[in-house]
Amino acid sequence: MINLLYCGNDKVFDGMLTSLLSIMERSAPDVYRVYLFTMDLTRIKDAYTPISDSMVAFLDKTLKTYNPQNEVIKIDVTEQYENDFHKCPNEGAYCSPYTLIRLFADKFDMPDKLLYLDADIMFNRDIHLLYDIDVDNVEYAASNDHYGKYLINPRYINAGVILFNMKKCKETGLFEKARGWIKRKKLTFADQSAIIRSTTKKKLIAQKFNDQKFLHKHTVVRHFSKRLFWFPYPHTDNIKQYHIEKVHKVFKYHQWDDVYDIFLKLKKEYEGESNAHTR
Repeated sequence: MINLLYCGNDKVFDGMLTSLLSIMERSAPDVYRVYLFTMDLTRIKDAYTPISDSMVAFLDKTLKTYNPQNEVIKIDVTEQYENDFHKCPNEGAYCSPYTLIRLFADKFDMPDKLLYLDADIMFNRDIHLLYDIDVDNVEYAASNDHYGKYLINPRYINAGVILFNMKKCKETGLFEKARGWIKRKKLTFADQSAIIRSTTKKKLIAQKFNDQKFLHKHTVVRHFSKRLFWFPYPHTDNIKQYHIEKVHKVFKYHQWDDVYDIFLKLKKEYEGESNAHTR
């Protein structure tokens, strides 16, 4: 069984759907249990609404077409967030407060091996290449941050793809220590900085498991994070995998066109079901 964790609000539904489809279409058959951490934070912004039950049900139904044993589980962490992070120094995090909620993973009954994924990633090769990495003697395995390894530290990691050994993390208090940092100090990269500062022992794995800039034949995970472009002038852009026209035009990627065909069909199906329920 493969255990996955995604976090976010209802605005990342397209990201979760495309990401999961890429796993299903690029990997050998297995049983998947997918945990979705979400919360209601409309006290900060009207757009901060949780992943809806209808979205969870649709994702669950979609994964069950690949294997009836697959399961999507929604976990509302609003209470945990408000108890620990209400008006904390990092509530205005560089992305959103939803980047912080994976730090509550030790508060729930999670499996010993858990792969955390940002919603803006696509698998280019079989997920088993990543999930089967041995993390028995470390808290987690992660790849370098593309820019951080040059600008901060050669072993500086990107927290968008992390293979957790939850048992070890609980023994060392990784998540508890990270929450402590979030509560008391404003950090440049919030959750990522907190995890790095709280780490006792990690395994640094190849860039191909979290490639934030390039897509090679050997790339396992392409992470569509914000990146720097030099042409036609130096600028940053935040192109996500579900911005299909930009993926084609800017990146010239067509590796996932089969996945996009399925995604567009399913998205139309979901919107049809949603419209029917609102009539």
